[in-house]
Amino acid sequence: MTRPTRPVSWIKQARKDFEALPEGARLICLNALTIAAEGGKADIAKPLPELGRGTFEVTFTYQGEAYRLAYNVAVDADVWVLHAFHKKSTRGIKTSQRDLDVIRNRLRALKEMLR
Repeated sequence: MTRPTRPVSWIKQARKDFEALPEGARLICLNALTIAAEGGKADIAKPLPELGRGTFEVTFTYQGEAYRLAYNVAVDADVWVLHAFHKKSTRGIKTSQRDLDVIRNRLRALKEMLR
């Protein structure tokens, strides 16, 4: 028996950014998105409450480099991928304000588009 899954949809630029990640990093992201599509939350996903209900960030290290993927499960029936990036900051584990702004702006644009 298969589990019901939600479609995974992509903000166009987030898809381009995702495709630029190394293959191994993409596979880790896709695994986390599959879990989200099946109604769960991967162990490497954490809520981003400052960006509203249902927004999560997948955080992981691949070959010594930090990567992130942000998605939302509350805007629509789909799991929406908002941002994917290689974290370049060497100062702490916190996601940069610039990347948080990108996620916030893409989420806002998504909500407008779906109205």
